[in-house]
Amino acid sequence: MGRRTPLYDQHVALGARTVDFGGWDMPVNYGSQIEEHHSVRRDAGMFDVSHMCVVDLHGASTRAFLSRLVANDVGKLRVAGKALYSCMLDDTGGVIDDLIVYFLREDWFRVVVNAGTRDGDLAWMRARSAEWNLAVTITERTDLAMIAVQGPQARTKAAALLESAARESALAMEPFFGREFPATDGASWFVARTGYTGEDGFEIVLPNAAAVPAWRALIAAGVAPCGLGARDTLRLEAGMNLYGNDMDTTRHPLESGLAWTVAFEPATRDFVGRKALEAIRAQGGAASKLVGLVLEDRGVLRGHQAVIVPGTDLRGEVTSGTYSPTLERSIAFARVPRQTTDKVLVDIRGKHLPARVVKLPFVRNGRILIDL
Repeated sequence: MGRRTPLYDQHVALGARTVDFGGWDMPVNYGSQIEEHHSVRRDAGMFDVSHMCVVDLHGASTRAFLSRLVANDVGKLRVAGKALYSCMLDDTGGVIDDLIVYFLREDWFRVVVNAGTRDGDLAWMRARSAEWNLAVTITERTDLAMIAVQGPQARTKAAALLESAARESALAMEPFFGREFPATDGASWFVARTGYTGEDGFEIVLPNAAAVPAWRALIAAGVAPCGLGARDTLRLEAGMNLYGNDMDTTRHPLESGLAWTVAFEPATRDFVGRKALEAIRAQGGAASKLVGLVLEDRGVLRGHQAVIVPGTDLRGEVTSGTYSPTLERSIAFARVPRQTTDKVLVDIRGKHLPARVVKLPFVRNGRILIDL
């Protein structure tokens, strides 16, 4: 038996199929994964993401600590509530984890990290704090649950659970911001306009005791419970990496479609992994790149399938693949040689099937962004 979130019994009562995910017993779907996917694209769906790890960092040295810890520049965070997506790297430039950083006060930042890497992430953070002799208190918030409500109607339906005086302010919040709001249950909820589906919505961090009533109230408001299966197809359509598939400690951001998350300016900021990434840039850049693929024949794209560049000896590999309910065809991310152009072959059970290289994302905010 793995770890269980405060909502586990709700998933069982709804008939969810559960699996081990990063050491947690999590719902894959509640019946039809495709219907759950469409609920998010067309209306509103929600995910129990309480397995994610919320870490609060306190102390006068917190900004200096994060400036060295992550590859993106927390110096950009000057307005309370502003969030930043980044990678935390090792000395070789490998990705220890991808995470979101929220600036709440000058002595208080919140970081949300992945479930499967939480123990290693916390150990890494604490070791770096000691190594750099920076006074930062690092607190794993095991007292908090997290529900992601996503879709074109998600914010409106979720805001109904906040105090009436707070609803307008929550709905007016800009993307990639998070703030605390009073909820109708009397508790204070941290509501962020972020997500992992390519749709608008809220990620709500709330006390464990508030999770079940909130989940039930969202169902009553017409929000569909969704499992990790739909979360995966949605994030892949939206061009969002999955840690462990599309990047890990053996891969750096420059070859993982995440160069935009690395801030080389200001040049004086010495973040972990910087020297390794600068050496790669000095050698002409990454030898490979992460691209989107659309299969042009019948078949299913899956991780680890070989990608062949026709007429050459160049090879790549599918990192994540799925059937796209929105596009009604098979799509994937693949890491391929940087010389790769727009046509490749994918080895599917010994058959070399044609696929087209496309610019990510495939879908965003309900719109198909590639030519079919």
